[in-house]
Amino acid sequence: MTNQAVLKELEGSTFQLTEEQRDIKQVVREFAETVIAPRSAEVDETAKFPWDVYKEMAESGLISLPYPEQYGGGGADPVMECILVEELSRVDLSVALACGVNTLGSQPIMLGGTEEQKRKYIPQITSGEKLCAFGLTEAGAGSDFMGIKTRAVKKGDKYIINGTKLFISHANLSEIVTVFAKTSPEPGLKSLSCFIVDKSSPGFKVGKTEHKLGIRGSETAELIFEDMEIPAENLIGNEGAGWKLAMSTLDHSRPGVGAQGVGVAQGALDFAFKYAQEREQFGQPIGNFEAVQNMLVKMAMDVEAARLLVYKAAVSVCNDNREKAMYASLSKCYGGDVAMRVTTDAVQVLGGYGFTKEFPVERMMRDAKITQIYEGTNQVQRMVISRHLLKGYK
Repeated sequence: MTNQAVLKELEGSTFQLTEEQRDIKQVVREFAETVIAPRSAEVDETAKFPWDVYKEMAESGLISLPYPEQYGGGGADPVMECILVEELSRVDLSVALACGVNTLGSQPIMLGGTEEQKRKYIPQITSGEKLCAFGLTEAGAGSDFMGIKTRAVKKGDKYIINGTKLFISHANLSEIVTVFAKTSPEPGLKSLSCFIVDKSSPGFKVGKTEHKLGIRGSETAELIFEDMEIPAENLIGNEGAGWKLAMSTLDHSRPGVGAQGVGVAQGALDFAFKYAQEREQFGQPIGNFEAVQNMLVKMAMDVEAARLLVYKAAVSVCNDNREKAMYASLSKCYGGDVAMRVTTDAVQVLGGYGFTKEFPVERMMRDAKITQIYEGTNQVQRMVISRHLLKGYK
C-alpha cells in the first residue's frame, strides 16, 4: 500500500484502519493470545528470553513484517508496524521487544547502509536466524550523545574499537550490533560514526546481564570492546554521520515505543474491565460503582488518545514529514505516560489481587515503566517537543 493511501485512510473523517491493517491486527492478536500469553508468567519469572516463542514468531512472519520485501520482509508500513507492536505488547511487552529491538538495531543499516550491507545483514534478521541490537548508550551517555567515549580508530582496512556500552537490550543474545563510536578526538557531534559489528569480531565481549524491574524476558546486558577489530567496510555511511543516523533512527523507532505503551495499557485496561464486571462487593459488581467507573473511563480515554497520536506519528514517518521528529517524541512521551497511569490504575481496580502475581496487571505495571525511560527519557522528549514548538512560533 502506498504512503499516500495510508495517509488518506488515517487522516480521513473516520480514522479507520485499512482492511489489510485490520487483518494483520487480528492475526497478531490471535498469535499473542494463543502462543505468547500462556508463557508470559514463566518468562517474567525466569527472566530468560523465550527462544521457542521467538522461533514461532519468525516462522509466522511477525519478525520480518516491518522489513522491505526485497530483504525477506513483509513490507509493512510504519502504521502496520505500530499495530504489530501494540498487539504483542498488549499481552507481553518483553516478548514484543523481540520485534522492537531488531528493528531498532537494524534501522541504521536500513537508513544509511549500502545495498551490499543491507543484502548481507537484513535477510539474516528477517529469517529469524540472528537478532540485532542497538549499541548507543554508555554509563556517561544516555540521552547526551556528547558523552560517548567509545572510540574507533582506522588502521589500514580495519577499525579498532575500544569502549563499553551499557543497558543494551539483547546484547547477550544478538549476533549483529550497530555500534556508535567516536572516530575523531575533536569535540562535537560530527565526531560520531556508526558501525556494523558481528559478535564473532575479535575483542567483542558481553559484560554483566542486568537484573531488571520489568521486561524481564527481554535480556539486557553490557557490551565491552577491547581492541575489537572490524572491517572498514562495516562503517555505515561516512565518518561523522553517526549523530544524524542516530537521530533519524530514533525518529523511526519512537512511535513504536508509543505503541508499546498503548499495547500494555490496553492489556491492563481489558483485564480491569473484565475484573470490574465479575468482582462483587456489597452485593453487586464493583463496575457498578461510580468511583470505579470514573477510573475505567479515564483509562479508556487515555488509551484511545495515545493510540491516535501513535498513528499520527507513524504517518508522519511514513510520509517523511518535516514534523516527524516532534510527533515521534509526542507519541513516545504520551504513550509511555499513559502506560504507567493506566497499568497503575488497573492494579488499583483489582485491589489486593492486583498486587499479587496471580493476575498479570502487576507485571504490566512493572513492564510499563521502561516506556518512560528508554530511547530517550520522557523528560528529554519534552525538551525535544518544546524546541520544535518554539521554532514554529518564531
